[in-house]
Amino acid sequence: MRHIKHASFKGRLVMLGFGSIGKAALPLILRHIDMPAGRVKIISRSADKSGIAQEFGVDFVVQPLDEENFEAVLDAHVSEGDFLLNLSVDVSSLALMMFCWRCGVMYLDTCIEPWPGRYTDPGTPLSRRTNYALREDVLAFRMDKRTGSTAVVTQGANPGLASAFVKQALQDMAIDSGVEFSSPTCHEDWANLARKLDIKAIHIAERDTQVARRRKRRDEFVNTWSVDGFVSEGLQPAELGWGTHENHWPAGAARHGYGCDAAIYLDRPGAATRVRSWTPLEGRYHGFLITHGESISIADHLTVREGGQAIYRPTVHYAYHPCDDAVLSLHELAGKNWEKQNKARILRDDITTGMDELGVLLMGHEKGAYWYGSRLTTKQARELAPHNTATSLQVVAGILGGMVWALKNPRAGVVEPDDLDHKAVMEVARPYLGELTGVRTAWTPLRDRSALFKEDIDPDDPWQFVNFRVV
Repeated sequence: MRHIKHASFKGRLVMLGFGSIGKAALPLILRHIDMPAGRVKIISRSADKSGIAQEFGVDFVVQPLDEENFEAVLDAHVSEGDFLLNLSVDVSSLALMMFCWRCGVMYLDTCIEPWPGRYTDPGTPLSRRTNYALREDVLAFRMDKRTGSTAVVTQGANPGLASAFVKQALQDMAIDSGVEFSSPTCHEDWANLARKLDIKAIHIAERDTQVARRRKRRDEFVNTWSVDGFVSEGLQPAELGWGTHENHWPAGAARHGYGCDAAIYLDRPGAATRVRSWTPLEGRYHGFLITHGESISIADHLTVREGGQAIYRPTVHYAYHPCDDAVLSLHELAGKNWEKQNKARILRDDITTGMDELGVLLMGHEKGAYWYGSRLTTKQARELAPHNTATSLQVVAGILGGMVWALKNPRAGVVEPDDLDHKAVMEVARPYLGELTGVRTAWTPLRDRSALFKEDIDPDDPWQFVNFRVV
């Protein structure tokens, strides 16, 4: 089959990390970006036992990066005009961005990572262990860097494509409702459109139903993507963008007291906090309020301000139901007082059935809520790309879309997914997202609640924040 080359690149591409997402990304990068495999190099802390790098003729260097050696290691492999794709864990994204900025190297990552320890060090203040703090550090760095080598921060599926899904959903809802609007060209336009549609809350609503031949075993953490990445973010404080309509203050919640002030955090891990949400195929479900960058950036970019004061902002958070074996893994992890299991297994080739239903659920409009997103089965993913599952391919689609955008806009400075042209990103990503669909629903977090136990709910305030529950 002949595949579209979305961009041509004459520099060198260095990929940091070669876990489940790196293995899934490599085939599609070489398929859609016009560059020889000989100009691609992978630097990883562990050897490639899968043989995928060798299969595609890509050089592989086993070299862990730390605060002392990362500059010296990278100096030997990248220079001005090259591209650094960061898919690693425990390597500071901000440190890498600073290095790339000085050297004129383009950059993309899927989340903002710190150096080891910041997520889980009990001596680090809770506020500093959040994605809010990590994002604010990046925003401070980019204040005077709106031009220069492009660095795309947090561009995967979510964060990443979730921001594009929100923009498409807002336009769909406006057209369906007969709301007049001009095509948005800036953050203020998108925020005003969300306000006009009376969007009160946005869930990044995801249900992973993939199942493998061998089920989870005792003392084993099983997941459809990085185990280290999921455990790390699961042990960060639960975070969510906080809407201006909210008049209920959650127990244990706090503001940061600096920065954009678009989000709050809770004094409990996201892996121990559940939220009510909905997807079209799963219906209502309980997901985990895992902290993610899009919960903060979407809330920030959809804020309307007058006189320096926020007068409109939706509540935004992730509502993640991972595959069933990952849920069992989290349950065991919590029972061991958050000490990670001794064994880890990422599901890929042994998945037999299931899909990842990933989208955004916009609530508040008078005609009901609207879910827009991707429904992709593992069977479809395998047909579309080698070495992929439904989960990995959705992430890789976002990475590929972001890389192509960066190559076509090499002097954009430091940008978030919300800054990108969502249509351009989706044009690249769409072929790998399975069924993209939008579905209306009358569901809300207050609908069909059990009468077995009394709840402190104000029936006259249907949009109070009552949809999260502590396990």
